Amino acid sequence: MKKILIWIILTVLLLGGLSGCSKKDAVIEITNVSYDPTRELFEEYNQEFINYWKDEKGQDLAIIQSHGGSGKQARSVIEGNEADVVTLALARDITAIEEAGLIEGGWEEEFDYNSSPYTSTIVLLVRKANDKNIGDWGDLVREGVEIITPNPKTSGGACWNFLAAWAYAHMEYGGDEDRIKEFVTRLYSNVIVLDSGARAATTTFVENGQGDVLIAWENEAFLSVQEQPDNFEIIYPSISILTEPPVAVVDKIVKKRGSVEVARAYLEYMFSDKAQRIIGNNFYRPSNQEILKEYSHVFNLNMKLISLHEMFGGWDEAYKKFFADGAIFDQIYERK
Repeated sequence: MKKILIWIILTVLLLGGLSGCSKKDAVIEITNVSYDPTRELFEEYNQEFINYWKDEKGQDLAIIQSHGGSGKQARSVIEGNEADVVTLALARDITAIEEAGLIEGGWEEEFDYNSSPYTSTIVLLVRKANDKNIGDWGDLVREGVEIITPNPKTSGGACWNFLAAWAYAHMEYGGDEDRIKEFVTRLYSNVIVLDSGARAATTTFVENGQGDVLIAWENEAFLSVQEQPDNFEIIYPSISILTEPPVAVVDKIVKKRGSVEVARAYLEYMFSDKAQRIIGNNFYRPSNQEILKEYSHVFNLNMKLISLHEMFGGWDEAYKKFFADGAIFDQIYERK
């Protein structure tokens, strides 16, 4: 009986010790809900941050990634996808999450560079032969040119594509809105596939062989050329738009999960020199201008890039004018 009692006590102590050990050594988990083309970037960045966090805090970290069209991803968070952080294609998508009560106001001032750790732009990807002699936006409205671009209703990248084309037409026609609208209508009449996200559009063009030209994120175009240099080339148009994809902590979720510290650190570390170079290596433009200069052999830093705020007054105004239900994009696509 005495031996049995000792065995029970030892078992309880052992289980208690194991339980304490498991709590101490438990893997912390956070979720990053992002947009389509950032898969490769976060595959590398996440591993770097996991190592950093282990060195700094002695804690093991697991990062769950979610990817899709930026607008669709924002809606998934609003509808219950418990993201600790969001890294989306445009500020309007994060504002929508804020308006749903999940993110506190002032998130754009929480990190450097208006909470955008990198920038990018919109380019044209063509097949190497470039049989249609595509060299600028004006060539996309010619009869017989087949265009691939995603849907602005679900894809943040598609919104940037639309605004880049509009900016070109604005310059070309001196701000004459009727002529601008007609130009963009003609462009979208040549769109043969309107995919839900940027990566899906790349797959349609690159893997499925549809279309003569893909309107694409710069990094997506670089990845396609890197993988198939004999088949594709990048065309830098005469004018494009400066894209500034932002990041934010989802305050309501991190407070509930107790992940405030690690979630904030995860985004803050994206602005470190090491992370900025990971960003550049994945064909995004580092927000740190000194580090961006290190990639002058990669990016066309001399191209004319239009600021969203200067031409369109910011995302709230741009969204209402172009992408809200019944706005200009709906009018254009209904005409098609």
